[in-house]
Amino acid sequence: MDTPAFSTMTTPTLSPGAPVGIFDSGVGGFSVLRHIQAQLPHEALLYFADSGFAPYGDKPEHVVIERVLGIAAFLVARGVKALVVACNTATVAAVRILREHYPDMPIIGVEPGLKPGAASTRQGTVGVLATERTLAGEKFLLLRDQIAAATGARFLLQPCVGLADQIEFGEPGSPALDAMLERYIAPLLAQGADTLVLGCTHYPLVQASIERVIRRHTDAGVTLIDTGDAVARQLARLLEAAGLLRPAGDAGAQLEGFTSASGTALCAAFASLLGQNPPVHEVAIGATPSNPAGTHI
Repeated sequence: MDTPAFSTMTTPTLSPGAPVGIFDSGVGGFSVLRHIQAQLPHEALLYFADSGFAPYGDKPEHVVIERVLGIAAFLVARGVKALVVACNTATVAAVRILREHYPDMPIIGVEPGLKPGAASTRQGTVGVLATERTLAGEKFLLLRDQIAAATGARFLLQPCVGLADQIEFGEPGSPALDAMLERYIAPLLAQGADTLVLGCTHYPLVQASIERVIRRHTDAGVTLIDTGDAVARQLARLLEAAGLLRPAGDAGAQLEGFTSASGTALCAAFASLLGQNPPVHEVAIGATPSNPAGTHI
């Protein structure tokens, strides 16, 4: 799929009745979506899973930026009033540029969870599980240094190569997933981490598997940091401040899915991970909003 070039965009007129756009490299953003649905039950939501281009973590930064701009343009063309970048890698690479393109639109990225991680640790050691791209980001490393200096927390950074992909396309609880989690988590626990930051939105989807690995190595409590709740709260604050909350009496709460890969696979993911069955469209980035996919599942 070709992604068109973009210059600074004019944000369209925003309406309280418009939907919120949420996107991720795949189904990982479900971990954010479920918090948004719980906190903002009246809002209409559009979810874009870029599974045909996943994973983002092994892509050059300029490629991720171009992809994010293409997805955002697609959602904006469908009339969204806010954008949620429900992907840590995309947030690190592109959220600043996205805000420059749409300066009047509420745009929320995923925070890396370092601050709550430092606040939660009892022994001062925090393990951070994330993609290579997230952990190499300049903004992320600067934030780590600032929080470490302010709190004295020690952050152990663990690149989880292939983990988001395994969660996206593998079976939850499979031996392959379990082995991968063991490889990434055990060294952090051995170094004294009592808090683990789930620094990719895919990871909370396999929290039960993560907890099983932890139990094999320690009887002490290990705190898991999932920032999806904070993202939903920030979205609610920004919508309220801008006068864009959908009134409770309005017909809302619709969810519509889009994917750059298999619509059947996204339908199955909605059903198995969220227990929902929204309409799903297969989308080629650059298609017109009046015919977003040509295919409805």
